[in-house]
Amino acid sequence: MERYEPLKIEQKWQKIWEETKPFKATEETGQPKMMLAEMFPYPSGAGLHVGHVRNFTIVDVLTRFYTQQGLNVLRPFGYDTFGLPAENYAIKTGTAPQEVTKINITNFRKQAKRLGYAIDWGREINTSDPEYYKWTQWCFLQLYKKGLAYQKESYQWWCPEDQTVLANEQVENGKCWRCGHEVEKKKMKQWFFKITEYADELLEEIDNLEWPEKIKTMQKNWIGRSTGAEIDFEVVGGAPRITVFTTRPDTIYGATFLVVAPEYTALDSLLTDDTREKVLDYKATALKKSEIERQENKEKTGVFTGSYAINPATKEKIPIWVADYVLAGYGTGAIMAVPAMDDRDHEFAEKFDLPIVETELCDRDLFGTPKTTYRMRDWLISRQRYWGCPIPIAYDKDGNPHPIPEDQLPVLIPEVDDYKPDNSGRSALAKAKDWLKVTIDGEEMTRETDTLDGYACSSWYLWRYASPHDKDAAWDQDAIKYWEPVDYYCGGDHAVAHLLYIRFWCKFFADEGYLPFREPIKRLLYNGYINAPDGKKMSKSKGNVIDPLDVINDGYGADTLRTYEMFIGPYDQDAAWDPRSVGGVYRFLNRCWTLAFATEYSKEDKTINIRHKTIKKVTEDIHRYNFNTAVAALMEYVNELYKIGATTEDVVILAKLLKPFAPHLTSEMLEKLNTNDEWPKWDEKYLVSDTVEVVVQVNGKLRAKLSINQADLSDEEKITQLALSDEKVKKYTDSGVKKTIFVPKAKILNIVI
Repeated sequence: MERYEPLKIEQKWQKIWEETKPFKATEETGQPKMMLAEMFPYPSGAGLHVGHVRNFTIVDVLTRFYTQQGLNVLRPFGYDTFGLPAENYAIKTGTAPQEVTKINITNFRKQAKRLGYAIDWGREINTSDPEYYKWTQWCFLQLYKKGLAYQKESYQWWCPEDQTVLANEQVENGKCWRCGHEVEKKKMKQWFFKITEYADELLEEIDNLEWPEKIKTMQKNWIGRSTGAEIDFEVVGGAPRITVFTTRPDTIYGATFLVVAPEYTALDSLLTDDTREKVLDYKATALKKSEIERQENKEKTGVFTGSYAINPATKEKIPIWVADYVLAGYGTGAIMAVPAMDDRDHEFAEKFDLPIVETELCDRDLFGTPKTTYRMRDWLISRQRYWGCPIPIAYDKDGNPHPIPEDQLPVLIPEVDDYKPDNSGRSALAKAKDWLKVTIDGEEMTRETDTLDGYACSSWYLWRYASPHDKDAAWDQDAIKYWEPVDYYCGGDHAVAHLLYIRFWCKFFADEGYLPFREPIKRLLYNGYINAPDGKKMSKSKGNVIDPLDVINDGYGADTLRTYEMFIGPYDQDAAWDPRSVGGVYRFLNRCWTLAFATEYSKEDKTINIRHKTIKKVTEDIHRYNFNTAVAALMEYVNELYKIGATTEDVVILAKLLKPFAPHLTSEMLEKLNTNDEWPKWDEKYLVSDTVEVVVQVNGKLRAKLSINQADLSDEEKITQLALSDEKVKKYTDSGVKKTIFVPKAKILNIVI
């Protein structure tokens, strides 16, 4: 018998798949379709790690499972290639991001093929390819035309080292997530997408999504809809009145002071000569904290502005404070503090010795104007980076923005010698003097030097997969109608922002008539991480990252790695890498190989029941995403086959059920057995237990329980003989038996003595 040599077998089948392209998908009719995708990977120089393998293998198991069931399956692939890592590398080494990206993609593709993924490589996309980002720019222009892409001045996190704006989640402990430099807040004119326009629909449709509950809850919290009222407070001395938002307008009689955010737009008008320096120092300190830090601060901080407002209910003069627990982006950036009713206000009042007044509630509609507000902000999309999708906007001599005409797209990324931002904080695009000049409607203008946040590039790629090389449109309408929305989307990151943004764009393009659906993803699978053996998160800095190719090349092969990562635990929970279990999975596959290449098979079919039970178990487990228990069931099946004896049919079924997990080994098995890989069906009649229990009574009292073959249940004489020969029954029937009464349906034998 041949020896199991994973690398040799895998090389053979990968070559066959490369030549025959069995995973190429077409828009066929007459077959139900299935489209699956994983979240975009970023192709770093380090390549894939075992965490990627878990994510990608889940998609691959489902891809092969549904293909074997006769569905027309599409599983494309792509790369999220823009962003800071490639730009920082370019600044450090002088190597163009375009070149680094090309090398990294080649490495990723090679690794994915070594893992045997059933990918339609003809649909591979790359966000930094002009063929792709031309249509990202087109998407921007559609939003711009409808007023959903706009500019405004606002405070943003700024990294002086990377010379770029950072999103809230990119600031960690007051430092840039990428370079570790201390960040600052800077007031800048930036581009935004008006996602808040769709806030209600984004929120209200969450409950209908077939997504994990924890992800749906996170999305609801991120949107954070609050219903209440806006109430105006006049400021003593003539400063602009302060409008507060409150969810409890009925508590206004208990409002004993106002609190404004450090970024409050009219803060300066509230300051006096005595308070100005102290307030501005406090503001500078507060702006160095992230909103998350400000909300989590256990000890309340704040400064009196020196001004007072008039409570419109009590007509009393109340002080105006500034405190960082109030956020500029929530409501109006100002609140009325009711310390008798609110824990945060109470804590603040106690610390600064402010009045706490117990009062009765009033009519909610007595003061203020009804208002709904959201925690979610409009989406900041400007980045001061070279390596990003150029924003298709130019400015006339008066500084007014104009869209680049669609027939001038794509706005290509120019070549530059120096990738550092310029001294004013503009991206390196500002150094491309010839590129900056553009003529629109006969007027010379200056191009925008900001590029788009990478989330914009990944907000529409699922639709590009339907027709990835279409030169006339972002996506083909017929292809979109056939393939989408996506049936399965899998990832272990981007639980909120990316998923909200892609839903927002979907709804917008549906409104514009470009999409025939309003939700982009039918089912979301959110997988857990693979951690290091000590349970710590894998990272390059800790030196505990496990390279999948190391596992493969050590002799285990891709099938062992794939099967192990599905067996390691429930897909949606974190799991620690265990080298011993990898070896156990390898031995299991070796036993499967031995069964397939045995010289003789059992002539007597003793395993028909276990075979059909296994088919049912594995099928239902994969449908329920219980991949670990599906593999466990196959291991159990193999154990039984070794004990009882396997028939040819047993080994065929084993190969078919195992194929989604270990496609190379099972392709070899099926070739040897000269059969197809069509997914097997179970027969309910073989799921009934082989044996049944018959209760034996003597004069109506329970004396024994017999285990008999199901087939013998109709043979009363045989059952009676078995009962009378049972030692427990014998001692009660020595005096002789008068008669026996057998009730087959109740499985009861009554012996009368």
